[in-house]
Amino acid sequence: MHNDAGRHIAALGESAWLAPSICTSHQRSEAFGLVTSGAPDYDILPIAELNLKLEQNRVLCVHALPVMATLQEQIVNTQSMIVLTDAQGLVLHSTGDDEFLRRAEKVALRPGANWAEDRQGTNAIGTAIAERSPMVVHGEQHYLAANRFLTCSSVPILDPYGELIGVLDVTGDHRSYHQHTMALAKMSVQMIENHLFASTFGETLRIGFHGRAEFLGTLMEGMVAFTCDGRFLSANRSAQFQLGLPLAALRAHTMSSLFGTTVSQLIDRMRSSHGRPISLCLPDGIVVSANVEYRRETVASGATVRAPQAAPRPAASAPANGVKGGGLARLNTGDARVAAVITKVRKVIDRDIPILISGETGTGKELLAQAIHHDSPRASGPFVAVNCASIPETLIESELFGYEEGAFTGARRKGATGKLLQANGGTLFLDEIGDMPYPLQVRLLRVLQERLVNPLGSAKSIPVDIAIICATHCDLREMIAANRFREDLYYRLNGLVVKLPPLRERSDLHAVVERMLQTESCGAPLSIAPDVMRLFEQCRWPGNFRQLGNLLRTAAAMVDADGEIRIEHLPDDFLDDIDRGRVASAEPCAAPVAADADLHAFTAAAITAALAKHHGNVSAAARSLGISRNTIYRRVSSGRPAGDEDA
Repeated sequence: MHNDAGRHIAALGESAWLAPSICTSHQRSEAFGLVTSGAPDYDILPIAELNLKLEQNRVLCVHALPVMATLQEQIVNTQSMIVLTDAQGLVLHSTGDDEFLRRAEKVALRPGANWAEDRQGTNAIGTAIAERSPMVVHGEQHYLAANRFLTCSSVPILDPYGELIGVLDVTGDHRSYHQHTMALAKMSVQMIENHLFASTFGETLRIGFHGRAEFLGTLMEGMVAFTCDGRFLSANRSAQFQLGLPLAALRAHTMSSLFGTTVSQLIDRMRSSHGRPISLCLPDGIVVSANVEYRRETVASGATVRAPQAAPRPAASAPANGVKGGGLARLNTGDARVAAVITKVRKVIDRDIPILISGETGTGKELLAQAIHHDSPRASGPFVAVNCASIPETLIESELFGYEEGAFTGARRKGATGKLLQANGGTLFLDEIGDMPYPLQVRLLRVLQERLVNPLGSAKSIPVDIAIICATHCDLREMIAANRFREDLYYRLNGLVVKLPPLRERSDLHAVVERMLQTESCGAPLSIAPDVMRLFEQCRWPGNFRQLGNLLRTAAAMVDADGEIRIEHLPDDFLDDIDRGRVASAEPCAAPVAADADLHAFTAAAITAALAKHHGNVSAAARSLGISRNTIYRRVSSGRPAGDEDA
């Protein structure tokens, strides 16, 4: 074994001896019993175990993934990838150039693989963890021959208390290594750590400082957190560097010993600073510029100014169809199918019967859920909406069930309350329930049966009193047949199943449009021209209320002083969709020939008038109509009779 490692180090030549950490790592690899020509042990985790690891590292992932996306933009097309691991070298996320990702699959640089030294030998991830320092491992420096086509640059990620919580790695083909890669990785890790620091100490007294005022608010800013009485909590890497002390030594200090001032003196100085950074003196005599934040109060503009607080969350968010507020009666605008749905839900609204709402995307499922809550005995309680399709699969468990302090690496110090407990005493609306991960369906079923919630990391069960409303655009029975949705959960949720009709099938389009125009009017009355309403009646509305709402919002912004929405105020693509017959639909439009004829006549009149008004100037006519020149040119060149489509 000794000869195997020794021969490889000797083969590396003089360059290997310039990196003692590489030699030490090779010795560790040999001690682990690894053979340079041996097959790597990737030990890919099963998906269920990987999901648990992702949940345990949730906070790290939340702060790291946006930084990884930014870093990816900087190294795009460099035949490389970005890897995030936990503190043990387990890959949590990876992203990068598609072609290189396919090659990297062969060495398992993907979520679930483990790159600790005892499994992979010398490699940047595992060696960075072992050395607790940034590490580049290039080509032949890898202990295992299978990994020697790679060059890897890894930087450890520390939590706000100085503990190793992960590694950020940039890996590429060893033939295309760039010297700046490590610098980019270090900057990215500094950004992640600063985000973690600000999140962890968001409600404490924080001092941001630097020797040059222009570096305040940048990555280079030192950040130190204190308690309200001036006791030291933590400092980021830049602060440790500027103060000349490691985190362990800083823990023995206070605000007075580090900056020569007390909390009250600091606030008094900020009040008289007239919005400018103040000067503070470090223990070594260096003067720095500083800003201070204290318990959500920013002390930086001549007085203690309370930072803007988030507006109180309304009981329900703005509905997709623009009709805000009110209960079920407000939804009854004349369509017989909607009226039947309202009649059904009124009969079960206080009977502890779960309601499952189906329908196409954008048909107003959340609006119906809000109205049910509004008319229920729980109206004074919270209405909590969760879109199961919009929350990453790795985060949805903690979002629903919450977690206890210390439940996983990077968790908030006081834990977090999940949506189930937030809805206690009120209504929980689970939108797109069909997208809930299969393993979580078991936990949700247990909650619905036992009415008890177990936050992650907690051994205690908390009683919960909630009404459940679910919605989906999927066929849950088909998902059950495909083993993608639990049958027992389905029968627990479908106490009453109602289906909202798509907009194209509703008979109350006029009333709906009038109601939505009220929300877009901004005090000035709006109306719809008769020919525009005829177009609305012919449209298939694949996006339902969302599409109609966006269309009316755009038209309302384009409308003239008379407040009437005419064809020239409609978006160009809407007219083209109807004109070409490309609006997606389940059934063909009624009387398509007549519809096309009406549209041609409407648009021809508008184009002819605009061209005449602007003396044949196509650009001016297009601007006045709010359409593109190409649309006018296309219709002129289509060969349609003059006075129909062409001017």
